[in-house]
Amino acid sequence: MDNKNRIILESKALFLKLGIRSVSMDDIANQLGMSKKTIYQLFADKDELVDNIIDTDIQQIQADCTNCCETAKDAIDEIFKTMEMIVAQFRNMNPMVIFDLQKYHHRSFEKFMNHRNTFLLEIITNNLEKGVKEGLYRENIKIDILSRFRLESMMLAFNMDLYPPSKFNALEVTLEIIQHFLYGLSTESGYQLINEYKSRKLTNGQ
Repeated sequence: MDNKNRIILESKALFLKLGIRSVSMDDIANQLGMSKKTIYQLFADKDELVDNIIDTDIQQIQADCTNCCETAKDAIDEIFKTMEMIVAQFRNMNPMVIFDLQKYHHRSFEKFMNHRNTFLLEIITNNLEKGVKEGLYRENIKIDILSRFRLESMMLAFNMDLYPPSKFNALEVTLEIIQHFLYGLSTESGYQLINEYKSRKLTNGQ
């Protein structure tokens, strides 16, 4: 692995654990066992480093989401695969990360929001349309309204006024919101399939 990718991966791990603002370039250099000069040869400043991490994350998320869509048996299976992906991403994520990104790294946050409002909106919309065609979601749902509602609900777990980290776990909140949304969409057959998927995961110890 070259130095640039190593710096991106190690910095991301520190940011996810401690929050972006709490980690200095000195901390990153110490973690990597290299001089700050080496880091600054590749990244002009912390803002550029964060921007590179966001670029890498967006590429990975888009690849993972595309894989979920292509390999899922049906619309509900796609959601469960997405939840597995979220568990892997959020398991050790400090809820301050999104707050820090928005407040201190505006360019990177705008890039993240553009990805959310275009790519992720399309993924959600396609899933709703697919579920209706499969008879798993109610045919009278307002897809244009609910896709945007789901998009906004993705950020709720990181609202520290609504869900203070001292009381709530961001991953648990996220999964609960997704399941609530999914049950609300479903037909009787969809409802049964949700419970089947949940039962299988419990049986497999997930």
